[in-house]
Amino acid sequence: MNHPLIVVIGSTNTDMVIRATHLPAPGETLLGGSFFMNPGGKGANQAVAAKRLGGDVTFIAKTGNDIFGDTALKQFKAEGINTKFMLRDQHNPSGVALITVDDHAENTIVVASGANGTLSPTDLVPAETLINNEAIVLVQLEIPLETVQFAASLAAMGGAKLILNPAPAQVLPDELLKQVSIITPNETEAEMLSGQTITDLASVQAAALAIRSRGVETVIITLGSKGAWISNAEIELLVEAPSVQAIDTTAAGDVFNGALAVALSEGRTLADAVAFSCKAAAISVTRLGAQAAAPYRHELKEDSLNPS
Repeated sequence: MNHPLIVVIGSTNTDMVIRATHLPAPGETLLGGSFFMNPGGKGANQAVAAKRLGGDVTFIAKTGNDIFGDTALKQFKAEGINTKFMLRDQHNPSGVALITVDDHAENTIVVASGANGTLSPTDLVPAETLINNEAIVLVQLEIPLETVQFAASLAAMGGAKLILNPAPAQVLPDELLKQVSIITPNETEAEMLSGQTITDLASVQAAALAIRSRGVETVIITLGSKGAWISNAEIELLVEAPSVQAIDTTAAGDVFNGALAVALSEGRTLADAVAFSCKAAAISVTRLGAQAAAPYRHELKEDSLNPS
């Protein structure tokens, strides 16, 4: 059985990660940390996660014409991702993220967007035929907002299902939200989008309803170790996450979103898709890195959820 194509449109970075005992305060210098480099970027993380979990993935992004870009393209091809619509910026470097991870698996991230910031609506035109009524389109906010809005309009015109991961958090226009099938904010992002302060499950539900009132069909608020809250016209449900010992939460949200796209492409119910995504994200936080932490399908051992 053929499943719908997953088109991921977003950023690709090289992550430079330092593990430290705690996150530094302003002006503080920490010694004794360990360093490693890892491929990252929210778009790339989600594309790799979706591919490893069994999706048919095309990734649209822009790198610089540099060694980081060369390496990223090779890695995407090695993963089996379709890179036909990847672009190279001749004037700006590839994106880079500086990440600090502490002993409690919390992190701080600073991103130099580079070529990601020049991915334009025009760059999406050659891939327009991919975004049709069989596609699932997955976007985030590490590329220009006008490009996200153009992707949403293409998806809406073609009848594609658009999943928006609204990260990093920023103010979004209602015009965009009305074209979104599913939005997947974390608690911070949900507070910004809803104007609601989140303190408990009741306030999570209130925030989800407030976001839906802006035109989004389905809201899924990710709650870290507590799981995810689903809200649409048919369902209000907390899906609990498996209990694990986290060591690095850097790309947990990206793995969740990649897994969600795969599960929906396979025709799972929304509740089953979110449970599948929570399990994939839970596995990822037990490992270091972004793309390196993304699990493969066989690691989920979800035989009961396999499509018939």
